[in-house]
Amino acid sequence: MTVEPSAPIAVVGFGTMGAGIGHLAAGAGHQVLAYDALEGVVDRGIDAVRIRLDRSVEKGGLTVEEAHAILNRITPCASLHDLAPAWLVIEAVVEDLDAKRSVFAQLEEIVGDDCILATNTSSLSVTSLAAGLRRPERIVGMHFFYPAPVMPLVEVVSGLTTSPEVADTAFRTAQAWDKTPVHTSSTPGFIVNRVARPFYGEALRLLAEGAADVATIDAVLREGGGFRMGPFELLDLIGIDVSLAVSESVYAASNFDPRFAPSPIQQELVRAGRFGRKTGQGFYDHEPGIEAAHPQTVPPQARPQSLVAVGDLGIFEPMVDEAARAGIPIERGRPSGTAHFIVDGIRLELTCGVLATERAAALATDVVVFDLVLDYTGPGRMAVAVADQTGPGALESAAGLFQAIGKEVSAVDDAPGLIVMRTVAMLTNIGCDAVHQGVCNFAAVDTAMRLGTNYPRGPMEWGDLIGPTTLVTVLDNLAKAYGEDRYRVSPLLRRRALASRSLLG
Repeated sequence: MTVEPSAPIAVVGFGTMGAGIGHLAAGAGHQVLAYDALEGVVDRGIDAVRIRLDRSVEKGGLTVEEAHAILNRITPCASLHDLAPAWLVIEAVVEDLDAKRSVFAQLEEIVGDDCILATNTSSLSVTSLAAGLRRPERIVGMHFFYPAPVMPLVEVVSGLTTSPEVADTAFRTAQAWDKTPVHTSSTPGFIVNRVARPFYGEALRLLAEGAADVATIDAVLREGGGFRMGPFELLDLIGIDVSLAVSESVYAASNFDPRFAPSPIQQELVRAGRFGRKTGQGFYDHEPGIEAAHPQTVPPQARPQSLVAVGDLGIFEPMVDEAARAGIPIERGRPSGTAHFIVDGIRLELTCGVLATERAAALATDVVVFDLVLDYTGPGRMAVAVADQTGPGALESAAGLFQAIGKEVSAVDDAPGLIVMRTVAMLTNIGCDAVHQGVCNFAAVDTAMRLGTNYPRGPMEWGDLIGPTTLVTVLDNLAKAYGEDRYRVSPLLRRRALASRSLLG
């Protein structure tokens, strides 16, 4: 069952998010009943919808008549009692448990028994929101992403008491509104805010350790990992204070799981009032006239004189053909241990979560490790780390190879797992744990992370390309390097690795 277009939809809380949801519902043909407890908010929300509609008309997406029809379907309401005809009410008030509970308690006395009560919460427990109501089974989460008319994902969140029929109706309604919904249980952070924590958390840890600066970490994840924005750029955009609040909420709700621990750096910036773009300063300085920060980049180096490819190179095999096209002489070496390159006598390995310095000590040879990238062919950015005992010229030889195949090179300090590899390993690990704990299925993880965060690949798809066995090795090595539970491997990921099974279902 879906909410028919003729059925009225109510939105409680008509600020930025609520107005976007109202715009979406009106665009789908519903009469929208808009209410906000604060005077003037509904009028400002309707004005915001009008501006978006006018822009759509200017771009040719709508006719003037269609825009007017959408706007005319939004009706301001002076009281919650005016929402009585609604068949679905979507709450988008302040992210506070008591405030939302109060709204639902009042609505329960006003709307009909068949009315579905949905919350747009991004992190609060749907089970807690429903507790104490006469009919808790009709409370469901419909977590839209900003801006709601544009972003395709909706997390449909079932609390402990949510009726399957109610969740199914919310799911089908989102589909009818041209959204892509995913089912998730009501657990800390649902899917997106849970799985996305390592994207920020690992970058913040690398920054704290001095592995690289803000601009370099962002550039490596953006230009090497293929993420649309780097973590620090994104934190400054959405608000460091907002992200910290989500991190603290997920951390507390997960019984203080160290994988979700907030960063002291983030906490310090919030204490200083440096929230990002909205305050002019965050990880970057956004004041007018300030020159943008640039990533650390190795200057152009000479093309290597020789390249030996040893063993089954797996995901970085395409570099052999790229090097050959660049005119570098290629040889194939006899398989021996971990797959690697020998570049002008220097051993070059994909990071496995072990320090380059530790690898050099174990092998008694000069070692440079390189990072995971989205695409080992063509333009991009590669992070490399040189072992402490490696002699001069090693960085130049490694950089020369990557530059010859079209990549910028950033030399970072010797950190376990480097930047992209440890981030993707943790994203996949947390995603597997969400599936293991019954939050959602494998497909929902990838759908949610691609559509809700614009990741270049879903964590499960990427994990399959890297290989579950490799990911387990990386995570086990990170756990050994740090001696922390933070990097514990999801039992489901380890099982998939041992059984050589796909992560895609």
